[in-house]
Amino acid sequence: MSTPTLNQDDEVEVGRPHGQPGSHDHSPQVWLLRLLSALIVPAVLVIFFFTFEFLQDPSTNKVLQILVAILVGVGGVWLLYWAMDRLVNSLPERAGAGVRPFVFAGPAMILLGFYLIYPTIDTIITSLRDADGEAFVGLANYQLIFTESTYLISLRNSFIWAVVVPIVCVAAGLAVATLADLLPKRSEQFFKSLIFLPMAVSFVGASAVFFFIYSFRPEGFGEQIGLLNAIWVGLGNQAVDWLRVPLWNNLFLMVILIWTQTGFAMIILSAAIKGVPDDLLEAARIDGANEWQAFRRVTVPTIASTIVVVWTTILITTWKVYDIVAVMTGGRDGTSVVAERMVTEFFDFENNGVGAALAVVLLIVVTPILVVNIKRFQQQEALR
Repeated sequence: MSTPTLNQDDEVEVGRPHGQPGSHDHSPQVWLLRLLSALIVPAVLVIFFFTFEFLQDPSTNKVLQILVAILVGVGGVWLLYWAMDRLVNSLPERAGAGVRPFVFAGPAMILLGFYLIYPTIDTIITSLRDADGEAFVGLANYQLIFTESTYLISLRNSFIWAVVVPIVCVAAGLAVATLADLLPKRSEQFFKSLIFLPMAVSFVGASAVFFFIYSFRPEGFGEQIGLLNAIWVGLGNQAVDWLRVPLWNNLFLMVILIWTQTGFAMIILSAAIKGVPDDLLEAARIDGANEWQAFRRVTVPTIASTIVVVWTTILITTWKVYDIVAVMTGGRDGTSVVAERMVTEFFDFENNGVGAALAVVLLIVVTPILVVNIKRFQQQEALR
C-alpha cells in the first residue's frame, strides 16, 4: 500500500477536520477586512441618526416616528447584516471564515466598548478636575475623600456592608438550600419560592416594606405603627428610632439587602448541591462520616467554585447599593455609603470632581472582583 504524500502547497491544521475551512488567517488584508466589517454597522447607525433628524423633532407625529424607527432600526439593520453576509460569502473561503465572526460580533463589541471605555476614561479625567469639571486639580479630590470624615464614614460603611452582606447571604442561602433539599419535592418548591420571592421586589420596594417595620413616631405623634417597635414596646420597653441608632442603623439597612439577595444565593447553590455526585456522599457515609461531616468535607469542597461566584456577585451588588440608603435615611446619621455619596455629590452638591473620584474608587474596588468572577466562570465552563 502506497503512502500519500503532501505537496508544499498542502496545509494541515491540527484539531480541524479535513475539508473544513480554517479561520486563523493573520494576513494584513484579512485584519483590515475584519476592522472594516466591525465598523460598518456603527458607522451606518450614526449616519441613520443624523440623517433622520425628524426623529428627534418633538413636533413630528409620534406614530410616524415609531414606524420609521422600527423600519430603519429593525429592517435596515437586518438588510445591512444580510448584505454583509453575502459580501463575506463572496470572499475566498479561508478569508471569509476569518472575517465572518467580526461581521456579527464586531459591531456589538465596538458599541459596547464605546459606551464602557469612553465614560470610564472621561470619569477618570473628571476626577482630576474641580467641582465644575474645568480646572485641573490633580489628586486633590482623592486626598479629600481619604481625609475628610464625611467620605471616610462612607468608605467605612461600604467596607462593612461588603463584609457582612455577602457572608450572611451565602451562609443563609447555603443553609436553606441544604435543608430544603431534604424535604419532599412539593414542600421544597414551596419554601424555596417563599425565600426567592423578595428577588422580585426592587430595592426601593423592599425599602418601603422595611420602612414600616422600622417606623418610629415620637411621643405625642400617635401610636407606634412599626412592627419592630410594636414588639419592643409590647415587651415593656420604650419605642426606639432604629434608623438613628449609631452603627446599628447600618445593620438594619443591611438586613434589607440580605432579605432580597438570599433567594438568589439559595437558587444557585441549590442547583450546585443537586449536582454533587451521590457516589461521593455515599462513600463518605460508608467511611463513617455523619451528615455534617459529609456536608463539610464533600459537598462544600465540591461546590466551592459556585460559592465563590455567588459571593463575588453579591459583593458587587453590595458595593453598588444606593437605593436602600437613599430611601431609608438619605445617608444621614452615619449611614452613608460610597455609591449614595457619589450620587449626592453629583446631583445635590454639583461637585463633579469629587463625585467622579468616588466613582473611580468604586471602579478600582469592583474590577478585581469582576476578574475573579470571570475566572471562576471560565473554570466552571472548562469542567463541563
